[in-house]
Amino acid sequence: MFELNSFLDLPLQFLHLKHIHCLLLTSPIFYTRRDLFFSHLLRRCCTATTQLRYARRLLSQIRTPSIQLWDSLVGHFSGGITLNPRLSFLVYLNMRRNGLVPSRHTFPPLLRVVFKLRDSNPFQFHAHIVKFGLESDPYVRNSLISGYSSSGLFDFASRVFDGTEDKDVVSWTAMIDGFVRNGFASEAMAYFVEMKNTGTAANEMTVVSVLSATAKAADVRFGKSVHGFYLETGRVKCDVFIGSSLVDFYGKCGCYDDAQKVFDEMPSRNVVTWTALIAGYVQGRCFDKGLSVFEEMIESDVVPNEKTLSIVLSACAHVGALHLGRRVHCYVIKNSIEINTTMGTTLIDLYAKCGCLEEAILVFERLPEKNVYTWTAMINGLAAHGHARGAVDLFQTMLRSHTSPNEVTFIAVLSACAHGGLVEEGQRLFLSMKERFNLEPSADHYACMVDLFGRNGLLEEAKALIEKMPMEPTNAVWGALFGSCLIHKDYELGKYAASRVIKLQTSHSGRYTLLANLYSESQNWDEVARVRKQMKDQQMVKSPGCSWIEVKLVYQMFWKMSLSDVLEDLTPQS
Repeated sequence: MFELNSFLDLPLQFLHLKHIHCLLLTSPIFYTRRDLFFSHLLRRCCTATTQLRYARRLLSQIRTPSIQLWDSLVGHFSGGITLNPRLSFLVYLNMRRNGLVPSRHTFPPLLRVVFKLRDSNPFQFHAHIVKFGLESDPYVRNSLISGYSSSGLFDFASRVFDGTEDKDVVSWTAMIDGFVRNGFASEAMAYFVEMKNTGTAANEMTVVSVLSATAKAADVRFGKSVHGFYLETGRVKCDVFIGSSLVDFYGKCGCYDDAQKVFDEMPSRNVVTWTALIAGYVQGRCFDKGLSVFEEMIESDVVPNEKTLSIVLSACAHVGALHLGRRVHCYVIKNSIEINTTMGTTLIDLYAKCGCLEEAILVFERLPEKNVYTWTAMINGLAAHGHARGAVDLFQTMLRSHTSPNEVTFIAVLSACAHGGLVEEGQRLFLSMKERFNLEPSADHYACMVDLFGRNGLLEEAKALIEKMPMEPTNAVWGALFGSCLIHKDYELGKYAASRVIKLQTSHSGRYTLLANLYSESQNWDEVARVRKQMKDQQMVKSPGCSWIEVKLVYQMFWKMSLSDVLEDLTPQS
């Protein structure tokens, strides 16, 4: 008996498992414990292959009415080990056919599967839970609350939750986590406050969930109060999961020093912790710090995951760190990491922004799956490199692949039309937004159209379009018209556009500088002096331009300085 049980633990092929099955059927020495061996064989068979028909035959040969055996099979197939989690339903069906009554351990794993698959009906199992009188069991009840809330079925989750007299921390946490997963951060925080008012003590999972809610709501005060009340006082032990949630919370709220402090004080960190800190810096446009943390992560022998690599590639794209981006790409290929749509989109964006359009196209063509963001990144890359017709053709290819464009896709393709002089094509695409794709054009789309008309000398058409806008024109719209007026030397209309831009951004020094440049081009020196004096009187300082450059894997930011600034820096201080 012991030898056969140990033999089943070996890495066997499906043919070997069938040989063992024959042995169990023909040898009387295994008869007394045959069901136990059948259950073990069933686990191995369905883990190694997708032989669903054979699995059904094995199930039909298990006759002993042991609820513990059936519960163990249900838990096995619903735990993600097998390739076909629906087998847990088949196990339950055979269990009921054998006349066994489910226990409190039967339904929680079944509910995990049914809510995970999404196309299954959880209400059938809920009805069975009520039928067998298990709706009041805390273990089963909390599984129902967790499943309904994580699936966004808050009405049903609330009914189960409100009907519970003895709500425990698991019940509250299930509701809070469900709201967080479905983007209802405020509701999650409200439930947390209500839980605290009832005197229910929070556990580690509760703190992780509410910190995720505060991060999504960007509520620094609430998050810091959770940090202070539960962690600083030791009410809840700060483990690596809570530490990662704290780093994520502070990073998303822009409190980078606090995020770094929590990170530095953590005794142990995992890839999630490192990724949270990198993401916080990158989202806050502190790209150099994010890349520096990534280098430190690699030196610490922490293996990055797909999310880490996607965030780092995004940072590389923003600062033009082509060499590091290629190193990350090589790391992905060398370690056989699947390039999913998120990482592929980021790679396309990186190569396109760094001038390597051919590499961007190669990544795009090799992606097994493409979503709207992938197509948009490639269209935008072609447009930025002056391939207007190629961008429009790729847009049409995207439509033929049955991928629907979004608002950002239209900004990319309309910008391509503007830079390529494709006026009629741009007009047709703009009209198709609402007529064909039911997308309402925003002010950014109108800015693209104004730019399209203006660049091609159709200034009156651009002005007429602005006047017909269903919303107030933004500074981007007037800025596009102003830029076109400078190109085509229509100074009167340019003056009007500049005045509207300044009215929207009264303290923006760049707008006054552009107006002064317009007067300079028209040789209206009195107006140039007036604008310069106005800037001086309002103490406006022009923000210096800056550029990123990568030299020997070091990323430096260079600021533009005037000659007077340089001379001032070189003048010895008295």
